[in-house]
Amino acid sequence: MSRIFTTSVASVYPHYAAKAEKKGRTEAEVREAMCWLTGFTDAQLQQHLDEGTTFEDFFAAADLNPNAELITGVVCGVRVESVEDPLMQKIRYLDKLVDEIARGKAMDKVLRS
Repeated sequence: MSRIFTTSVASVYPHYAAKAEKKGRTEAEVREAMCWLTGFTDAQLQQHLDEGTTFEDFFAAADLNPNAELITGVVCGVRVESVEDPLMQKIRYLDKLVDEIARGKAMDKVLRS
């Protein structure tokens, strides 16, 4: 089991927001992508952040967007669509969305609209 599975989403979230903001994007866009991927409302997302939910529990409670399978590409040298562990793949989906936001991709493309 990977260490990231037991890491709280709240401990990584500031890094996601900072990555986007450093490139001129907003925390709100990161939240929008997280809500799109997980099916959580903004209030539910905030509750998970406040409670220190682990990635394992976070994605167990999520209703993954059916278009998540359209998220492809490389994150940290690993092809997202080739990740075998289902939980790790969901985490990589989230990483890829944040990367795309930080790279300036339009939100309708990030959200696979």
